[in-house]
Amino acid sequence: MATALLVIGAVTALPGWARESHRAAPKKAVHTQRTAAKAPRASSQKRTHTAPAVPVAAASTAAPSAGTDQAETRLIRVYRLTAQGRADEALTQAQSLARDFPNFQLAQLALGDLLAARTRPLTQFGDVAAPPPEAATALAELRQESRQRVAAERLRPAAGAIPTAFIEISDRTRHAIAVDASRSRLYLFENGKQGLRLVADYYASVGKLGTEKEFEGDQRTPLGVYYITSRLDAKQLADLYGSGALPLNYPNALDLRRGKTGSGIWLHGTPSAQFSRAPQATDGCVAIANPDLERILNTVEPRSTPVVIASQLHWVTPQGVVGERQEFNQVLDAWSKAKSDGDLQRLLGFYTYDFQGMRSQSITEWRTTLQEDLQALRGRTVVLKDKSALHWQDSSETMVVTFAEVPAGARSGPVKRQYWRRQGQRWQIFFEGVIG
Repeated sequence: MATALLVIGAVTALPGWARESHRAAPKKAVHTQRTAAKAPRASSQKRTHTAPAVPVAAASTAAPSAGTDQAETRLIRVYRLTAQGRADEALTQAQSLARDFPNFQLAQLALGDLLAARTRPLTQFGDVAAPPPEAATALAELRQESRQRVAAERLRPAAGAIPTAFIEISDRTRHAIAVDASRSRLYLFENGKQGLRLVADYYASVGKLGTEKEFEGDQRTPLGVYYITSRLDAKQLADLYGSGALPLNYPNALDLRRGKTGSGIWLHGTPSAQFSRAPQATDGCVAIANPDLERILNTVEPRSTPVVIASQLHWVTPQGVVGERQEFNQVLDAWSKAKSDGDLQRLLGFYTYDFQGMRSQSITEWRTTLQEDLQALRGRTVVLKDKSALHWQDSSETMVVTFAEVPAGARSGPVKRQYWRRQGQRWQIFFEGVIG
């Protein structure tokens, strides 16, 4: 049926092979934000090192989302069959998908178009004549969701590539997450003996007004390096949050330094009536479909799992971050050497003049803390174990470092997190605190 080629408006964004043929209040947890309007701004996480970037793959060379019968995978299959003119097969697949996921509005819309195409030519995806304003908005959001899902299939990162933020991940950290707001995509990595491996990626929704959160209630999703702090069961939450939630440590030390406000930024699910939400639909959180969230809830560990949220992720081979890792480790080793040597003046040189500790200590007050640390060490060597380093660059360059500080002869030590800032060619610490 020739008119079937017009059914899916997003099909022109498919790969060549296709073209050729926040919210209500929770029940228990307090999680509210005020509303404010602000024009979206462009931002991306860029790199300064010279490692070549990895191009996106022309086809699906990286690991797809777990399970061959994922709703999105099946939806893309419907799009592909439609583009190839195999309307009957597409209709059968769409009927099955809509039956299995009755709350998947995008699947229902595709099915409706395929049925309508049997009786009349269609001009666009979601071909509805003069819909009322509310329906027109919903249709526009569904079309944008469709474009984002199709683009993610076409622009999948190359096999083995990792985001440039992941400079070093501790062996004890089993998983890492990265979110690309420009692609409405969340990437889940597993950390094994061979390093990070992309094991799944999911469609994700961010703030109504985009990203670059600055203050409470601005309906924007923050950009930066964060960590999952806890796990919230669905029984604790309103239906809006779906299968549960993973709170993030927003605002982090860099956010606080910049005067950013707000709280309650979560990775959470979707209401029971919705399989997914529009690309920009939350009050600042990152929302994914409940089946996808459930896999993450059952996989990642709070406190140790990093979550990088960028307006646009940049990808390199694992070898592409080796040079920067080695360069920064030299700086970190020099810091630990100064501490091991008990050299207070040399140690203070690693801290910024406007340093602030976890309890808001100034650099003068921190000097006393360092003196006490050196006295407690009694000349023992400091060993940094289970180290992770995550890089963030926007208007400035930051390294978020987490490690266990273990004195020689001891079996364990405090877990610390430091925020380093590059100033010219020099790295210095502007925040340090014990987190475990």
